Amino acid sequence: MSRPLPLVLAQAAQRAADDLDGLAADVRKRTTGLSAAPLVVYPELHLGGPVGGAMLTPAELPEALAEPLDGPRDRALAEIAGDLGVWLAPGSVYERGADGRVYNTAPVYSPRGERIATYRKVFPWRPYETVTPGAEFTVFDLDGIGRVGLSICYDAWFPETTRHLAWMGAELVLNFVLTSGSDRAQETVLARANAIVNQVFVASVNCAAPAGTGRSLLVDPQGNVRSEAAADSDTTLTDVIDLDEVANVRRLGTAALNRPWQQFRPDDQPLALPLYQGRIDPAAWAGATAPAASPHDRTAARGALGEERMP
Repeated sequence: MSRPLPLVLAQAAQRAADDLDGLAADVRKRTTGLSAAPLVVYPELHLGGPVGGAMLTPAELPEALAEPLDGPRDRALAEIAGDLGVWLAPGSVYERGADGRVYNTAPVYSPRGERIATYRKVFPWRPYETVTPGAEFTVFDLDGIGRVGLSICYDAWFPETTRHLAWMGAELVLNFVLTSGSDRAQETVLARANAIVNQVFVASVNCAAPAGTGRSLLVDPQGNVRSEAAADSDTTLTDVIDLDEVANVRRLGTAALNRPWQQFRPDDQPLALPLYQGRIDPAAWAGATAPAASPHDRTAARGALGEERMP
Protein backbone atom coordinates (compact mmCIF):
# COMPACT_ATOMS: atom_id res chain seq x y z
CA MET A 1 0.00 0.00 0.00
CA SER A 2 0.97 3.61 -0.46
CA ARG A 3 -0.52 6.94 0.62
CA PRO A 4 1.33 9.56 -1.41
CA LEU A 5 1.12 13.22 -0.44
CA PRO A 6 2.63 15.85 -2.77
CA LEU A 7 4.19 18.70 -0.79
CA VAL A 8 5.16 22.23 -1.78
CA LEU A 9 7.11 24.00 0.96
CA ALA A 10 7.40 27.70 0.14
CA GLN A 11 10.35 29.41 1.81
CA ALA A 12 9.06 32.83 0.84
CA ALA A 13 9.68 36.39 1.97
CA GLN A 14 7.02 37.93 4.19
CA ARG A 15 4.39 39.93 2.32
CA ALA A 16 1.95 42.67 3.32
CA ALA A 17 -1.09 41.41 5.18
CA ASP A 18 -3.44 42.56 2.41
CA ASP A 19 -1.40 41.18 -0.52
CA LEU A 20 -3.77 38.30 -1.22
CA ASP A 21 -3.52 38.71 -4.99
CA GLY A 22 0.23 38.36 -4.67
CA LEU A 23 -0.19 35.21 -2.60
CA ALA A 24 -2.55 33.72 -5.18
CA ALA A 25 -0.03 34.39 -7.96
CA ASP A 26 2.75 32.90 -5.84
CA VAL A 27 0.81 29.71 -5.14
CA ARG A 28 0.05 29.36 -8.85
CA LYS A 29 3.71 29.85 -9.75
CA ARG A 30 4.97 27.29 -7.25
CA THR A 31 2.41 24.61 -8.19
CA THR A 32 2.30 24.91 -11.98
CA GLY A 33 3.03 21.53 -13.55
CA LEU A 34 2.94 19.65 -10.25
CA SER A 35 0.64 16.84 -9.16
CA ALA A 36 -2.99 17.64 -8.55
CA ALA A 37 -4.00 18.82 -5.08
CA PRO A 38 -0.60 19.23 -3.38
CA LEU A 39 -0.36 20.52 0.18
CA VAL A 40 1.17 24.00 -0.11
CA VAL A 41 2.82 25.36 3.03
CA TYR A 42 4.01 28.91 3.80
CA PRO A 43 5.95 30.27 6.81
CA GLU A 44 4.66 31.77 10.03
CA LEU A 45 3.04 35.20 9.53
CA HIS A 46 3.66 35.08 5.80
CA LEU A 47 0.79 37.56 5.53
CA GLY A 48 2.14 39.55 8.47
CA GLY A 49 3.87 42.54 6.91
CA PRO A 50 2.68 46.16 7.33
CA VAL A 51 0.00 47.39 4.95
CA GLY A 52 0.69 50.35 2.66
CA GLY A 53 4.23 50.85 3.88
CA ALA A 54 3.06 51.81 7.38
CA MET A 55 5.87 52.22 9.90
CA LEU A 56 4.87 50.00 12.81
CA THR A 57 6.88 48.44 15.62
CA PRO A 58 6.72 44.66 16.14
CA ALA A 59 4.55 45.30 19.19
CA GLU A 60 2.07 47.35 17.14
CA LEU A 61 1.70 44.89 14.25
CA PRO A 62 -0.62 42.34 15.92
CA GLU A 63 -3.20 44.94 16.90
CA ALA A 64 -2.98 46.71 13.55
CA LEU A 65 -3.29 43.58 11.38
CA ALA A 66 -5.61 41.33 13.41
CA GLU A 67 -8.84 40.30 11.72
CA PRO A 68 -11.66 37.97 12.83
CA LEU A 69 -11.16 34.44 11.62
CA ASP A 70 -14.21 34.56 9.36
CA GLY A 71 -13.40 37.97 7.86
CA PRO A 72 -12.50 39.00 4.29
CA ARG A 73 -9.01 37.48 4.52
CA ASP A 74 -10.47 34.08 5.34
CA ARG A 75 -12.82 34.21 2.36
CA ALA A 76 -9.98 35.22 0.03
CA LEU A 77 -7.72 32.39 1.25
CA ALA A 78 -10.51 29.84 0.83
CA GLU A 79 -11.07 31.13 -2.69
CA ILE A 80 -7.37 30.77 -3.57
CA ALA A 81 -7.37 27.13 -2.42
CA GLY A 82 -10.58 26.36 -4.29
CA ASP A 83 -9.62 28.13 -7.50
CA LEU A 84 -6.20 26.45 -7.67
CA GLY A 85 -7.35 23.06 -6.37
CA VAL A 86 -4.76 22.81 -3.58
CA TRP A 87 -4.61 22.12 0.12
CA LEU A 88 -3.41 25.50 1.36
CA ALA A 89 -1.62 26.15 4.65
CA PRO A 90 -0.84 29.87 4.13
CA GLY A 91 1.24 30.21 7.28
CA SER A 92 -0.18 31.92 10.34
CA VAL A 93 -2.07 35.20 10.57
CA TYR A 94 -3.02 37.61 13.32
CA GLU A 95 -6.53 36.66 14.45
CA ARG A 96 -8.86 38.89 16.46
CA GLY A 97 -10.71 36.44 18.68
CA ALA A 98 -14.28 36.79 19.83
CA ASP A 99 -12.80 37.73 23.22
CA GLY A 100 -11.10 40.75 21.65
CA ARG A 101 -7.61 39.29 22.09
CA VAL A 102 -5.08 38.74 19.31
CA TYR A 103 -3.81 35.25 18.48
CA ASN A 104 -1.14 33.91 16.14
CA THR A 105 -3.34 31.50 14.20
CA ALA A 106 -2.67 29.01 11.39
CA PRO A 107 -5.67 28.19 9.14
CA VAL A 108 -5.81 25.42 6.54
CA TYR A 109 -8.04 25.27 3.44
CA SER A 110 -9.14 22.39 1.22
CA PRO A 111 -9.24 22.18 -2.60
CA ARG A 112 -12.99 22.60 -2.21
CA GLY A 113 -12.43 26.14 -0.95
CA GLU A 114 -13.31 25.41 2.66
CA ARG A 115 -11.43 26.21 5.85
CA ILE A 116 -10.94 22.82 7.50
CA ALA A 117 -8.66 23.60 10.46
CA THR A 118 -7.27 26.37 12.63
CA TYR A 119 -4.59 26.35 15.27
CA ARG A 120 -3.65 29.10 17.73
CA LYS A 121 0.02 29.14 18.73
CA VAL A 122 0.25 27.65 22.22
CA PHE A 123 3.80 28.81 22.95
CA PRO A 124 4.40 32.41 21.78
CA TRP A 125 8.07 33.41 21.80
CA ARG A 126 8.12 35.35 25.03
CA PRO A 127 8.95 38.04 25.99
CA TYR A 128 9.15 39.22 22.37
CA GLU A 129 5.81 37.97 21.05
CA THR A 130 2.80 39.66 22.66
CA VAL A 131 -0.11 37.59 21.31
CA THR A 132 -2.37 35.56 23.58
CA PRO A 133 -1.48 31.84 23.76
CA GLY A 134 -3.85 29.25 22.35
CA ALA A 135 -5.07 26.39 24.50
CA GLU A 136 -5.68 23.46 22.12
CA PHE A 137 -3.65 21.24 19.81
CA THR A 138 -4.94 20.73 16.27
CA VAL A 139 -4.85 17.92 13.70
CA PHE A 140 -6.83 17.62 10.47
CA ASP A 141 -7.47 14.91 7.89
CA LEU A 142 -6.53 14.98 4.22
CA ASP A 143 -9.28 13.06 2.44
CA GLY A 144 -8.22 9.45 2.06
CA ILE A 145 -4.54 10.25 2.64
CA GLY A 146 -3.75 10.81 6.30
CA ARG A 147 -3.66 13.13 9.29
CA VAL A 148 -1.60 16.31 9.70
CA GLY A 149 -0.74 18.24 12.87
CA LEU A 150 -0.05 21.95 13.17
CA SER A 151 2.57 23.83 15.19
CA ILE A 152 4.00 27.32 14.96
CA CYS A 153 7.69 28.17 15.37
CA TYR A 154 8.53 28.17 19.11
CA ASP A 155 6.07 25.32 19.69
CA ALA A 156 8.80 23.02 18.34
CA TRP A 157 10.97 23.82 21.37
CA PHE A 158 8.42 22.13 23.63
CA PRO A 159 8.48 18.35 23.03
CA GLU A 160 4.99 18.11 24.50
CA THR A 161 3.62 19.76 21.35
CA THR A 162 4.80 17.26 18.74
CA ARG A 163 4.26 14.30 21.07
CA HIS A 164 0.67 15.34 21.63
CA LEU A 165 0.06 15.80 17.91
CA ALA A 166 1.51 12.35 17.25
CA TRP A 167 -0.70 10.92 19.99
CA MET A 168 -3.68 12.54 18.22
CA GLY A 169 -2.74 10.62 15.08
CA ALA A 170 -0.62 13.11 13.14
CA GLU A 171 1.68 11.48 10.60
CA LEU A 172 3.04 14.78 9.30
CA VAL A 173 3.63 17.84 11.50
CA LEU A 174 3.78 21.25 9.84
CA ASN A 175 5.89 23.76 11.78
CA PHE A 176 5.40 27.29 10.41
CA VAL A 177 8.46 29.39 11.27
CA LEU A 178 9.54 33.03 11.31
CA THR A 179 13.07 32.88 12.71
CA SER A 180 15.54 35.64 12.01
CA GLY A 181 18.30 34.75 14.47
CA SER A 182 21.18 32.34 14.78
CA ASP A 183 18.97 29.88 16.68
CA ARG A 184 17.77 28.49 13.35
CA ALA A 185 20.68 26.07 13.72
CA GLN A 186 19.06 24.65 16.85
CA GLU A 187 15.64 24.54 15.20
CA THR A 188 16.88 22.30 12.43
CA VAL A 189 18.12 19.89 15.11
CA LEU A 190 14.75 20.06 16.86
CA ALA A 191 12.94 19.26 13.61
CA ARG A 192 14.96 16.08 13.29
CA ALA A 193 14.64 15.21 16.98
CA ASN A 194 10.86 15.68 16.98
CA ALA A 195 10.61 13.49 13.88
CA ILE A 196 12.80 10.78 15.40
CA VAL A 197 11.23 10.47 18.85
CA ASN A 198 7.68 10.57 17.47
CA GLN A 199 8.35 8.70 14.21
CA VAL A 200 6.53 11.27 12.08
CA PHE A 201 7.32 13.48 9.10
CA VAL A 202 8.19 17.06 10.09
CA ALA A 203 8.14 20.02 7.69
CA SER A 204 9.79 23.09 9.20
CA VAL A 205 9.14 26.03 6.85
CA ASN A 206 10.97 29.26 7.68
CA CYS A 207 10.62 32.69 6.12
CA ALA A 208 13.12 33.87 3.51
CA ALA A 209 15.23 37.02 3.88
CA PRO A 210 15.05 39.75 4.92
CA ALA A 211 12.66 38.76 7.73
CA GLY A 212 13.87 35.18 8.13
CA THR A 213 17.03 33.11 7.95
CA GLY A 214 15.57 30.33 5.80
CA ARG A 215 17.01 26.81 6.00
CA SER A 216 13.59 25.18 5.68
CA LEU A 217 13.65 21.39 5.74
CA LEU A 218 11.58 18.24 5.43
CA VAL A 219 12.44 15.33 7.73
CA ASP A 220 11.24 11.74 7.46
CA PRO A 221 10.08 9.51 10.38
CA GLN A 222 13.60 8.16 10.90
CA GLY A 223 15.09 11.66 11.18
CA ASN A 224 16.64 11.76 7.71
CA VAL A 225 16.54 15.15 5.97
CA ARG A 226 14.77 14.56 2.67
CA SER A 227 15.24 18.11 1.39
CA GLU A 228 16.57 21.38 2.77
CA ALA A 229 17.00 24.96 1.64
CA ALA A 230 20.70 25.77 1.76
CA ALA A 231 20.31 29.44 2.68
CA ASP A 232 17.80 32.26 3.23
CA SER A 233 16.76 33.00 -0.36
CA ASP A 234 13.33 32.35 -1.85
CA THR A 235 13.16 28.57 -2.33
CA THR A 236 10.53 25.98 -3.17
CA LEU A 237 11.01 22.50 -1.75
CA THR A 238 8.88 19.90 -3.51
CA ASP A 239 8.48 16.24 -2.60
CA VAL A 240 6.00 13.38 -2.56
CA ILE A 241 5.99 11.62 0.79
CA ASP A 242 4.32 8.30 1.55
CA LEU A 243 2.46 8.49 4.85
CA ASP A 244 2.54 4.68 5.05
CA GLU A 245 6.21 5.14 5.94
CA VAL A 246 5.08 6.29 9.39
CA ALA A 247 3.31 2.99 10.09
CA ASN A 248 6.23 1.04 8.63
CA VAL A 249 8.82 2.76 10.82
CA ARG A 250 6.70 2.33 13.93
CA ARG A 251 6.19 -1.37 13.15
CA LEU A 252 9.73 -2.22 12.05
CA GLY A 253 11.67 0.33 14.10
CA THR A 254 13.90 3.33 13.45
CA ALA A 255 17.02 1.92 11.81
CA ALA A 256 15.09 -1.39 12.15
CA LEU A 257 15.74 -1.20 15.91
CA ASN A 258 13.76 1.27 18.00
CA ARG A 259 9.98 1.01 18.42
CA PRO A 260 8.97 3.47 21.16
CA TRP A 261 5.25 3.27 20.30
CA GLN A 262 5.43 -0.47 21.09
CA GLN A 263 7.24 0.06 24.40
CA PHE A 264 4.48 -0.94 26.82
CA ARG A 265 2.87 -4.35 27.34
CA PRO A 266 -0.69 -4.90 28.58
CA ASP A 267 0.51 -6.09 31.99
CA ASP A 268 2.88 -3.14 32.59
CA GLN A 269 1.93 -0.83 35.41
CA PRO A 270 0.71 2.67 34.47
CA LEU A 271 3.43 5.30 34.73
CA ALA A 272 2.57 8.40 36.72
CA LEU A 273 3.60 11.75 35.20
CA PRO A 274 3.77 14.06 38.22
CA LEU A 275 5.29 16.84 36.08
CA TYR A 276 1.93 17.39 34.41
CA GLN A 277 -0.89 15.81 36.44
CA GLY A 278 -2.91 15.94 33.26
CA ARG A 279 -2.10 19.52 32.28
CA ILE A 280 0.61 22.17 32.22
CA ASP A 281 -0.19 24.62 35.00
CA PRO A 282 1.68 27.94 34.56
CA ALA A 283 1.76 28.30 38.34
CA ALA A 284 3.86 25.14 38.62
CA TRP A 285 6.09 25.57 35.55
CA ALA A 286 9.73 26.47 36.27
CA GLY A 287 13.14 25.67 34.90
CA ALA A 288 14.72 25.11 38.31
CA THR A 289 18.00 23.23 38.34
CA ALA A 290 18.64 23.35 42.09
CA PRO A 291 17.24 20.65 44.41
CA ALA A 292 13.59 21.22 45.19
CA ALA A 293 12.85 22.97 48.47
CA SER A 294 11.11 21.03 51.21
CA PRO A 295 7.38 21.62 51.75
CA HIS A 296 8.26 23.56 54.91
CA ASP A 297 10.68 25.81 53.00
CA ARG A 298 8.13 26.46 50.23
CA THR A 299 5.43 27.34 52.76
CA ALA A 300 7.75 29.72 54.57
CA ALA A 301 8.83 31.37 51.34
CA ARG A 302 5.26 31.91 50.22
CA GLY A 303 4.34 33.27 53.62
CA ALA A 304 7.15 35.80 53.39
CA LEU A 305 5.93 36.88 49.97
CA GLY A 306 2.31 37.06 51.02
CA GLU A 307 1.40 34.18 48.68
CA GLU A 308 -1.20 31.62 49.68
CA ARG A 309 -1.40 29.39 46.62
CA MET A 310 0.76 26.27 46.35
CA PRO A 311 1.57 24.79 42.93
